[in-house]
Amino acid sequence: MTSLARRQAELVAALTAGAAVPPGFDARLVEAARVALLRKRAGEVARQWPELAHALGAGWFRQWSAWAATRPTRGSLRDGWDLARELAARQELPAEAGAELAVREAVMSYDGEAPPRARRMPAVRGAAGAVVVQIAGRVRVLRRG
Repeated sequence: MTSLARRQAELVAALTAGAAVPPGFDARLVEAARVALLRKRAGEVARQWPELAHALGAGWFRQWSAWAATRPTRGSLRDGWDLARELAARQELPAEAGAELAVREAVMSYDGEAPPRARRMPAVRGAAGAVVVQIAGRVRVLRRG
């Protein structure tokens, strides 16, 4: 790897994955750019996961940034999915967002690594008190959280 490529990789890591600011860069400006990128990512995730963002309300950006600060993006759909699953695992997923996660889990298959893909078989999924059934592409919310 060339010196330029190495420095670029270090800068990208500082901006997206919480790595240290490389020598020769203004830490204040790198931090401003990092926060701007987090805000942009938060907006993109909120468009993919509107109920999650709405349920977290004024704490959305704080919760999002704490979670995303050390994670490079995997795309707004997957980032929101991973955050929602983590909140559900910690029993912190708001009930209003439970149905949104349960619907995604019923309609698509996502293992946390490979990109999500459409689910072919019937599925019943639950999250934060919501229960969702998907059969032949039709989705029914049986119970909201």
